[in-house]
Amino acid sequence: MIVVFRRIGQRRYAVEAKRRQFPDLEMNPAPGYDPFMPHDLMHLVVEAQLGLRHGIFGQLAAGGDAGTFHPTFKTNKPSREVARIRRRVKARGKKLLSEGRDESVQSERAAYICWREWMARSQPSGQKVRSRSMVQVRDVATSNELRALNEKKMSEICTHLDQLSSHWSRLEVGEGMAVRWPDLAVARDPQSL
Repeated sequence: MIVVFRRIGQRRYAVEAKRRQFPDLEMNPAPGYDPFMPHDLMHLVVEAQLGLRHGIFGQLAAGGDAGTFHPTFKTNKPSREVARIRRRVKARGKKLLSEGRDESVQSERAAYICWREWMARSQPSGQKVRSRSMVQVRDVATSNELRALNEKKMSEICTHLDQLSSHWSRLEVGEGMAVRWPDLAVARDPQSL
C-alpha cells in the first residue's frame, strides 16, 4: 500500500491510501496538522516499526477504512456501484476496527510517546521545550508497550521520523509525499514507488 500525505492548505493536510486489491481511500482533511510531523504520519512510522498490523494502517492495508477514511472514485462509476463499494468498505472496516481496537489504542499511546521523545531529541531548541510541556503518557502504557519502545527501537523510530520530517517540512501547499507501508520507503512523487 502507498500512503500519500498531501499539504492541502497552510495548516491542513490530507492522507490518501492507494491500495492494489481494495478501493483507494482518503481522509481529507486529516486531524493533527504539524509543520514537522503530521499526526497520521507519526502513526504510520510507529505502527510499521512496532509491527502493529491491526492498527490504523494495518486496517487500511487489509481493506478496512479505520473508521475515518472514505473511498475515492476517479472515474464516473454508476451511483449504484459506488454505493455498493462504500457499503462493502464500511462493513469490512467495521469488522477490522473491532478486531484492531487494542492495537489502535496502543498505537495512539506509542505515537504520543514517540512524538515527545523525537521532539526532545530535536536540534531546534523550541522543539525540546515543546516536548517538556507535553503530558507524560508512559504512565498509562503497559509494561509490554514500554519494553517494545526500548532505546534501540526508539532510536530507529526517531531516525525514520527525522527522514520523513525532512521531506514533509519542505512541501508546499498542493504537494505531497508518498510512503510505502510497511517498509516506509519514501518518494516525493507517489508514482515513483
